[in-house]
Amino acid sequence: MIDLHCHLDLYPNPHEVIRQCRDLGIYVLSVTTTPQAWHGNTRIVEGCNRIRTALGLHPQLAHERYSELDLFDELLPLAIRYVGEIGLEGSRDWKPFADIQITVFRHILQSVTKAGGRILSIHSRAAVDAVLDHLAEYPQVGIPVLHWFSGNKTQLTKAIDMGCWFSVNPAMLRSKKGALLVQQVPLDRILTETDGPFAKHNKNSLMPWDVKIAESQLSQLWQIPEEEVVNRLHSNFKNLLNLIEK
Repeated sequence: MIDLHCHLDLYPNPHEVIRQCRDLGIYVLSVTTTPQAWHGNTRIVEGCNRIRTALGLHPQLAHERYSELDLFDELLPLAIRYVGEIGLEGSRDWKPFADIQITVFRHILQSVTKAGGRILSIHSRAAVDAVLDHLAEYPQVGIPVLHWFSGNKTQLTKAIDMGCWFSVNPAMLRSKKGALLVQQVPLDRILTETDGPFAKHNKNSLMPWDVKIAESQLSQLWQIPEEEVVNRLHSNFKNLLNLIEK
């Protein structure tokens, strides 16, 4: 099982969730919302070889935490493979902070490019065009993985043409729009996520092991057995890692 976007530190009982992930052998990418959270996140997963911590600055916090960009740059050499959660948030409540979000996002893209590239877990709600436009200016930034993509078909095509990957969760796949979008993505550029504890399934926060739900949903969409879905996802994950050799 692979959960490529999860906020492990924000569960009410993170140590228990981490223990279960370790026992189940789940590969988890624990994304962070601020650079200050990175050290704490790395400490709580020490000894868990299948859990990695990404260095991030969430767009919804950009206006409050932009002063941590220097810390982001300081920590980036330690975050040798993953950056996230980063991106832009364009919904109504966050539009007043669009300028500072863009400043933060572009700073991160520039820093990551200088550092040789990373796998990027990217937030793009109501801001897909802007995210893609900024990414296009930094072609050596690494591999963008659009988490919980919610754009339109035109934007999806543009993202695919740019080489973006996509991480999908049960909440996304449950919606008609999300399922239709995923059906248009090349099978070799899809990975699973939960976005737990924020994303929910049947009113319950998704847990990392709930990627099994997404595997079942993909089995129905792709019309192949779940075993083949799992094999495909593992192959995709291996290929993604090979694209960023660290």
